Amino acid sequence: MNTGRLKLRSLALAALLAASAAVQAAPRPFAWENATVYFVVTDRFSNGDRSNDLAYGRQADAAPLRGYLGGDLKGLTAKVKEGYFDSLGVDALWLTPPVEQIHAGTDEGTGKSYGFHGYWGRDFTAIDANLGTEQDFADFVQAAHARGIRVLFDVVMNHIGPVTQQDPVWPADWVRLDPVCKYKDTPTTVPCALVPNLPDVRTDSDANVALPPALAEKWKKEGRYEREVKELDEFFARTGYPRAPRYYLMKWHADWVRKYGIDGFRGDTVKHTEPGVWKELRSVADAAYQDYRKANPGKALGEKFFALAEVYGYGIGSGRQFDMGDAKVDFYANGFDGLINFALPGDAKGDYESIFSKYAQALHGPLKGQVVLNYMDSHDDGNPFDAARTKPFETANKLLLAPGAAQIYYGDETARRLDIAEATGDAKLRSFMNWDELANNTARDGYRIADVRAHWSKLGLFRRAHGAIGAGEHRKLADQPYTFARTHGADKVVVALDVPVGQPVAIKVGGVFADGAKVKDAYSGATYTVRQGEVRTGGKAGVVLLEALR
Repeated sequence: MNTGRLKLRSLALAALLAASAAVQAAPRPFAWENATVYFVVTDRFSNGDRSNDLAYGRQADAAPLRGYLGGDLKGLTAKVKEGYFDSLGVDALWLTPPVEQIHAGTDEGTGKSYGFHGYWGRDFTAIDANLGTEQDFADFVQAAHARGIRVLFDVVMNHIGPVTQQDPVWPADWVRLDPVCKYKDTPTTVPCALVPNLPDVRTDSDANVALPPALAEKWKKEGRYEREVKELDEFFARTGYPRAPRYYLMKWHADWVRKYGIDGFRGDTVKHTEPGVWKELRSVADAAYQDYRKANPGKALGEKFFALAEVYGYGIGSGRQFDMGDAKVDFYANGFDGLINFALPGDAKGDYESIFSKYAQALHGPLKGQVVLNYMDSHDDGNPFDAARTKPFETANKLLLAPGAAQIYYGDETARRLDIAEATGDAKLRSFMNWDELANNTARDGYRIADVRAHWSKLGLFRRAHGAIGAGEHRKLADQPYTFARTHGADKVVVALDVPVGQPVAIKVGGVFADGAKVKDAYSGATYTVRQGEVRTGGKAGVVLLEALR
């Protein structure tokens, strides 16, 4: 190992982060409507402890990109403390479910796969040992909160992990394996298994059920059976809920909130679970969050808990009504503050104004007061905007400058490729974070990785400083170069894109900044004086981010 080269790489990355942070403007009050959420598949991000790379007897025998690769909570926490997310303007970290997964691998038709992604739960009360310990999780949350970064906990109410020889099926009063969903309407989307051998939790049942024997035996071996049962008894006595499957899951998930002050949930497979279940979960989570606030004065980052829904296929154009095929459902009225917008990867094929005006009209019309989280790619959307990463700058512009909240999928900011040839299906989207390419400033497709990272940083920091970007009113000011204004109360900005470089260019700012006003370009650092409704820039970059000079 060349330790000298590694040291130089570390110094180069540190310099990049410092330079990015230097352009940060004064922070503004946080609002989920303008939040930048960084979504990380923990196993794929950063390896901070190689001793836990293969826990529970797991093997390195999976199909390409379908096994554990070593990322863990210690690695993620180190990046938090390093300031990696601060330099991107990140407000919240959403991590895949960290709970204990099935121990064995299984083949769903794409080769042997393990639960590295977190959606194959085995014990919702424990942290998966591949990711670390519960103390590691506590350290992560504490580190994030110390920097003002909120934490979203991914919640799976719909199913548990596949059945294997090492991971026995739970009793029939807990789960069902058939019918398998046909995805035509509510009856073929909700009370059914998503795929063969993925046990569907009977969230529609109100019948009292005992603990799954496999889970009870596990807790006994770990010496915590009595404690867990006592806590369950107290929960059911306090709430009056029947001992039905969904209420066990609600209690287990809310415990993470009550113990560590988790700021919000991201609900997985929301449309595959009865809408009312999520409303009930929200009530339980709200109570847990307030319990945490009372027990830990001054430590919580906000006054209210936040809930985000993954309603697969929802688009911002649907407003508050999602079509299930036989009925329309308002998930905002069922416990959620925000929905993930699946439409942007397709909408982004259009020009800037077609996206920005459409989204602004929706957010200030039928979706007024609601949160919509935009993304360009994710862990399970097989149609990302730019899988080959030939347009990383355009991707940043269309995501981070679009009205609404923004989800950065890990590696968006470093052009991590999403078209890995040897992988199959969604595994293509889940390669390990490309730290080496960032450290080496790799050249690819006419750009360098560090330049991409710097661009995302500048836009992200500008976005965090100005709630007007995501939550403000949108107005186009000019076609050439494309220029728009966003205003949100006293917060006003003007942005110009595709600006010619190497020559002075007039940027229209009339109606936003008055003549004689001093403005700063947060992208280049240059300052200007407004004259005749314009600023004449120096042509330093293709992006201009104008804000009032403070």
